[in-house]
This record gives sequence, structure tokens and C-alpha cells, in this order.
Amino acid sequence: MAKLANVIVKARECRGNHERMIRRFIKKVKKERIIEEVRDRKRYKKPSVAKKEKRIRAQRLRLKEERKRQRMQQKRNRNN
Repeated sequence: MAKLANVIVKARECRGNHERMIRRFIKKVKKERIIEEVRDRKRYKKPSVAKKEKRIRAQRLRLKEERKRQRMQQKRNRNN
């Protein structure tokens, strides 16, 4: 069930800027949720608790996407 996550940052993406490469790497790792998965696997979590957390996370994501859609719709309406 473990997913493989290859996070690669190329020098060409960041024009050779090392600080930018580090920031971009950190963003990609956060987006892939690698650190969270490691923390979750450290201790046992009951399946019911894991499902509840997953459901809450999905609900938050849906609400976030809905707010984003509404903002885009309002933006389009203002431009017309």
C-alpha cells in the first residue's frame, strides 16, 4: 500500500540557485505528504481513527476547492 514518491528538483528549474532548489524541494515533499506519512507510521493508529482523519481531510479539501471555485466565479462575474 506504500506509494513510491520520487521528488526531484533539477538545477535547470531553479537556474542553479541553491536556496530556490531547497525551497522547491521542501514544497514538493510537503505536497507529496512524505513527512506526514512517516509520522503516521511511527505509532499504531486504530483503523477507525485513520478513516475518520481521512474523511475529515477529504472534507476540508472539498471545502477548499469549493471556495476556490466560488472565488473564480466571482472574479469572472466582476470582469463581465
